Amino acid sequence: MSLPPTADVLIAAECWQAQADAEDIVQRAIAAAASFVELPADETEVAVMLTDDARIRELNRDWRGQDKATNVLSFPAAQPPGATPQPLMLGDIAIAFETTRLEAETENKPFQNHLSHLAIHGFLHLLGYDHLNDDEAEEMEGLERDILAKLGIADPYFTHDQAK
Repeated sequence: MSLPPTADVLIAAECWQAQADAEDIVQRAIAAAASFVELPADETEVAVMLTDDARIRELNRDWRGQDKATNVLSFPAAQPPGATPQPLMLGDIAIAFETTRLEAETENKPFQNHLSHLAIHGFLHLLGYDHLNDDEAEEMEGLERDILAKLGIADPYFTHDQAK
């Protein structure tokens, strides 16, 4: 049986000081996500950087060729050939405070819930989930909904237009 991933959270921007429970939120979200998926090793690690829009814009520009801020980026770790090391490093996740806060406000969602969603979303990307086409998006979003429901968080993809 796999252990929940160790999530090393680095607060790399002062703006995150306004959200004192951010590290706990991220760790809880990743542990919940891990309980829904098969991990590639008995012991795994993930690094999460809580940063600001300026830094995530640099990362997005340098690694994805998109010169703009975004909410979350995931960088899966290259796996060494041969035996799987224990613990296995899954990769890195970066989450931007200002974009996360703006999206939460715009979508009328609690900041903590949106942060949980982004941590889960980033974690699933590390495991190979994606949303490049409709089938992939449906699978990934369904999994996100299930994980968030376990945390008591409403469907982030539900819109009031769907209720009509």
